[in-house]
Amino acid sequence: MKIIILGAGRVGQSVADSLVSERNDITVIDTDAARLRDLESRFDLRGVVGNGIEPAVLAEAGAEDTDLLIACAAQDETNLVCCKIAQLMFNIPKRIARVRSGGFQGDERLVGPEGFAVDRIICPEESLTRYIGKLIDYPEAMQVREFAGGRACLVSGRARPGAPMVGPTIGELRERAPEMAMRMVAIYRRFADEPDRFIACDGATRIEPGDEVFVLAAHEHIAQVLAALHRPVSQQPQPVRRIMIAGGGGVGLRLARQLAQTPGRFHIKIIEDHPDRCVELASALPSDVLVLQGDTTDEDLLGDEGIEEVDLFLALTDDDEDNIMSCLLAKRMGASRVLALINRRSYADLMHGTQIDIALSPAQAMLGELLAYVRQGDVQAVHSLRRGVAEALEIVARGDRKSSKVVGRKVSDLQLPRDVHIGLIVRGLPDASDPAPGPLREPEVIIPRSATAIESNDHVVFFLPNKRLVRDVEKLFRVSATFF
Repeated sequence: MKIIILGAGRVGQSVADSLVSERNDITVIDTDAARLRDLESRFDLRGVVGNGIEPAVLAEAGAEDTDLLIACAAQDETNLVCCKIAQLMFNIPKRIARVRSGGFQGDERLVGPEGFAVDRIICPEESLTRYIGKLIDYPEAMQVREFAGGRACLVSGRARPGAPMVGPTIGELRERAPEMAMRMVAIYRRFADEPDRFIACDGATRIEPGDEVFVLAAHEHIAQVLAALHRPVSQQPQPVRRIMIAGGGGVGLRLARQLAQTPGRFHIKIIEDHPDRCVELASALPSDVLVLQGDTTDEDLLGDEGIEEVDLFLALTDDDEDNIMSCLLAKRMGASRVLALINRRSYADLMHGTQIDIALSPAQAMLGELLAYVRQGDVQAVHSLRRGVAEALEIVARGDRKSSKVVGRKVSDLQLPRDVHIGLIVRGLPDASDPAPGPLREPEVIIPRSATAIESNDHVVFFLPNKRLVRDVEKLFRVSATFF
């Protein structure tokens, strides 16, 4: 696929990094020549220096035969105008714009073909806020990703000594709870002086303390799965009540607003360094949200505000180093769990799952929304995992036994690449492509066995330890007149 990316900032670089590795033809437009040279030296892509709202610059980037435009420059106005020019002058089929302002969401007059002609609006801050909200709902999780409209989830958790899932083989765990719709799809194990190593899961695999375990399960079983990884049966869960947010920028404000929509559930404090911003926060948030002016790495301030009683400390400033340091300090002073917003992937790789429980990249939080537009076939959801190395993919089986390589066939007969793991199947979802759908039935989450046959309109969720395997899965699910 030929793709133009407008903007070589943090989001643009993360998008380019992910898409280049999938053998796409990428061109990046930016006004900063030095930044483009750096990108060209690191990735197999082409840079074009200039303003992306100028037709001549888009033409130089190859807009005439481009399949997808991703406008993720710093200014909303630039991204919107670029999409409109791409439609009017070059007829680029798909146009995605990063827009921070919430005023454009859901207004077809503004973003539709007669307006700015945006097929999809992406807001990294909003994606990030939604994702952090899921981590608050499941405090024992390191990652939570949804599929099939939330009916199924992929979660990862750190295995703790004494937890029920630690010690027995996966086969023994299946025998203990055969009725539970769940499947372990990957383990990442840390060895001395080495990066986490992928461990394939089979019936003889044992979970060891410290493993990061990825599990696909029906939504209603997620809490039970995490509990079995994280704590002994006799230990009661500790819900998140007291939350401290370091940084009152766009993400911090959005998150505080979201949490405050449930009065009485959370006790929220925000620490912000700039006095003027503190005034803005205090006026924009409910009175029960406490806004404090001060340095997020001030040990005395954290101590005075009872950091040892905080269930979740969130470092959400624009500075990676400040977020790392404030999280390390909060953890040392007694905060139960800490999350750091980290833009640099190398920093996130070093810190995730160590003294910092969760290292979260803003670009990675929204990358799946973009990837779903790039994928071939009927891909419904894509989630980038392990800082972009692995991927979870939801794809719909279409056609019949004559036109499809998967429909009507047993799982054991599918020609899947090695290490690609079918985690679960969601069956019975309404088919949006069917103009005359039949009688509706209650959707069910199925854990596939070797003899399970895939039906048309099944939503199949895969775990791929390396996203270079994506094309093989997409090719397998492609519908044709006949494949014989």
